[in-house]
Amino acid sequence: MSKNQPRTLILLENGVLLCLFFAVLPAFCSVTVNLNGKWNLSNSDGSVFLGAGVPGCVHSALHQAGFIKDPYYRFNDVSYRWIAFDNWTYTTTFSASAQLRANQRVLLVFDGVDTVASIWLNGIVVGKTDNMFRIYDFAVRDLLKDGDNVLKVSLLSPVLYASERRNAHSAYRVPPECPPDVQKGECHVNFIRKEQSSFSWDWGPSFPTMGLWKGVRLEAFDVLRLVRVSSVPLHNNLSQWRVQVELLVDAVQTTSGRIALSLPELDSEQVLQTQFLPGKTRNVFTLNVNASSPVKLWWPNGHGGRRSYRLQVRGFQGRALILEAESKVYFRSVELVQEPVPGSPGLSFYFRINGKPIFLKGSNWIPAHGFQDRVDPAVLRNLLRSAKEANMNALRVWGGGVYEQDLFYSLCDEMGIMVWQDFMFACAMYPTEEDFIQSVREEVVQQVQRLKSHPSIITWSGNNENEAALSTNWFNIPASQRPRYLKDYVTLYVDTIRALVQEEDQSRPFLVSSPTNGAGSEQQGWVAADPYDPHYGDTHFYSYALDCWDWRTFPRTRFASEYGFQSWPSFSALKPVSTKDDWSYDSNFSSHRQHHEDGNQQMLRQAALHFHLPNSTDPVKAFTDTLYITQVTQAQCVKAQTEFYRRSRSEIVEGKGRTMGALYWQLNDVWPAPSWSSIEFGGKWKMLHYFAQNFFAAVLPVGFEDGDALLVYAVSDLRHEVTLGAVVSVYSWSRPEPACTLRSDPVPVPGGSAVSVFKRPVAALLAACGGCTRLTCLLTFHLEDGGGGQRGPANHHFLCKPKDARGLLRPNITVTVRELDVGYVFSVALRSDAVAAFVWLDAGGVPGRFGSNGFLMVSGYRAVVFYAGRHTAAAELSGSLVVTSLRDVY
Repeated sequence: MSKNQPRTLILLENGVLLCLFFAVLPAFCSVTVNLNGKWNLSNSDGSVFLGAGVPGCVHSALHQAGFIKDPYYRFNDVSYRWIAFDNWTYTTTFSASAQLRANQRVLLVFDGVDTVASIWLNGIVVGKTDNMFRIYDFAVRDLLKDGDNVLKVSLLSPVLYASERRNAHSAYRVPPECPPDVQKGECHVNFIRKEQSSFSWDWGPSFPTMGLWKGVRLEAFDVLRLVRVSSVPLHNNLSQWRVQVELLVDAVQTTSGRIALSLPELDSEQVLQTQFLPGKTRNVFTLNVNASSPVKLWWPNGHGGRRSYRLQVRGFQGRALILEAESKVYFRSVELVQEPVPGSPGLSFYFRINGKPIFLKGSNWIPAHGFQDRVDPAVLRNLLRSAKEANMNALRVWGGGVYEQDLFYSLCDEMGIMVWQDFMFACAMYPTEEDFIQSVREEVVQQVQRLKSHPSIITWSGNNENEAALSTNWFNIPASQRPRYLKDYVTLYVDTIRALVQEEDQSRPFLVSSPTNGAGSEQQGWVAADPYDPHYGDTHFYSYALDCWDWRTFPRTRFASEYGFQSWPSFSALKPVSTKDDWSYDSNFSSHRQHHEDGNQQMLRQAALHFHLPNSTDPVKAFTDTLYITQVTQAQCVKAQTEFYRRSRSEIVEGKGRTMGALYWQLNDVWPAPSWSSIEFGGKWKMLHYFAQNFFAAVLPVGFEDGDALLVYAVSDLRHEVTLGAVVSVYSWSRPEPACTLRSDPVPVPGGSAVSVFKRPVAALLAACGGCTRLTCLLTFHLEDGGGGQRGPANHHFLCKPKDARGLLRPNITVTVRELDVGYVFSVALRSDAVAAFVWLDAGGVPGRFGSNGFLMVSGYRAVVFYAGRHTAAAELSGSLVVTSLRDVY
């Protein structure tokens, strides 16, 4: 067959390839053969042999085949350590047709190998891998044969490999050597380019995975293959746009032709002459958008719409179509503003999207499972939808996990969730040998090329906490050796990663670390003397000993990118991975599951500052009540801190403030265990996530005491000015009806600001209500506009610690469940005899979420909606539902 004959490709599901001939414009046939599916898997001595799915990992295959039990069950993370100490081999057999082998070039492509492997085809080594975050391809045309072809991937133990690499690095140590004992993890993860948290973290288990975690395929072509299309919108101003289109092309030989670029919905098209050189080349073209076509911009959640446009790319050689692709383009601009702040030393730190300053509201994202093959689209959709429903507009993809799959970023694009994207380096120093740096170079280039088309990504960040680790000497590096580590730091993050990112993507900012002083760190040679300086950059803040309700303990930072407090997940999350012997806060299981030093006791000590601790004589109730009180504590801690950051957006106090971001740690969980998450493993919302719906609302009342006065701020993320006043109601703990209500005069609240709208001495406020004291009464408040309509959620303020409250009674809440939409939406009506704090509705094993939860019930009746995650009967929900309030646990 002549290579120039017209043909088009049909790839059938079974891999059969058909090139059909038509009297149309000639096309060059490019063939892809999917090698995913069932492979064979064996260990080093052949004692274990089984079928294994690809994509997948060894642990998942062993579990699915029945060789091991659930890795998350009880103490199995330790029991199954042996898996990561063995070597494993994946093997498959496939046929290669004559048509396939007739192509000029045939590549064997691995989208993701975890991690250190030798690749064998028909008994010949075709290549090696050592980086989980890279795509590898190998030329195999001359090795393919008629009949069966045997492909073998031999994986080395990641634990032993990391140890060997560390031992070979004899000139100086690269800390940390090992994780803390409480994590029950493996050592030297910084010497291997794989998910850093897979060797353990303070919220997760040690499962150093191995496998083919992404797809495997053959790609055959005669002329060229289009490896990737990237598109980045750029602008002179927000009305004159152009799209920078990048084609990564792998050509057999020099190929001349024409590239046609079009945005049909914007009546924009250009045809450009080009020449593709042999091998892989990066080819950049510019499509100017028709100035007479109005462009709708991409806005973050809560700030506007997110219109996408179709980008069509076609390449011709003569009359022959040699490449074709279609992708989405969104238009948005992003700037990281670091400039002097009136009345404050240092620099601002905030993001401007499409010219508008945006307060980032959200959380931090960690891997959604210990085994990436288990992270399916439903898991991603549920977690990201939950973020959006909690009024979040941003997530930070944390640098100790993985660069997430394409669907994650596409969903963030659609939902308006901005992404702060770390590179995968965390809490460690790293080697800088040439082979390590070269592997990182490939990783960075591939990941930036893959991800830069997504408008949701608003910044790159080189690492998690490594500037802070070096600056504040986490690893006890002697002063005489510090210059060596500073040099390595700059080599990796500045000279390598930053330089590559700036070459590949000029459309968004790059930060070297988090936390960092940003431009301030750069002025100090990239490692600031104090990376936590609140006058610059972003801050991570954790304090477990101080009272987490006291706003005076929080840093008045420019941007809070990590903060939080732990809680336990629900009993329904723990029950499947435990036995009755484990259902005690003091059990071996509870201790084993906690990977943060002293974490279980920290939760109880913090809870005891404000609450009576559970004291049931029933062991199971005592356990479940303790799980509840940790969630109450976490929710209140993070609420207090987030509200402080949101009300600090417009103020400078003692030279500090203008906070423009609050990303608490952390959104999700990797397994059922205590952690800082607001969504537990399996997708159920903790109390914190319900609170986030309120404290991230577009309009929010924030109440706090300063000196002897109560203040209420109106916080607004709106684009326009609104006139708002505060309505403050005083309630007795003993009666579900207001003792009195006070109103402030409405005042103008500009869009994107926080304004004080109410100030009153607490003593005067209580005196006006007659008979109220700090111990017997509490406050609720909300905002009303000039027309008397409520804006934003209601909020509350306790005048004393709830454990000191007088008149707090058991509310004896009763529940009635009624179906609203057959099988999926239910009304849950609650009746109470008294004021009830932190009313928690738990549907047990019935998946879904409530419209509101963890709330303060100050009336005798309240109805909430339950949205079931599967078809459910009212009787099932009613039978599973457990209602707990603060007074029910002691």
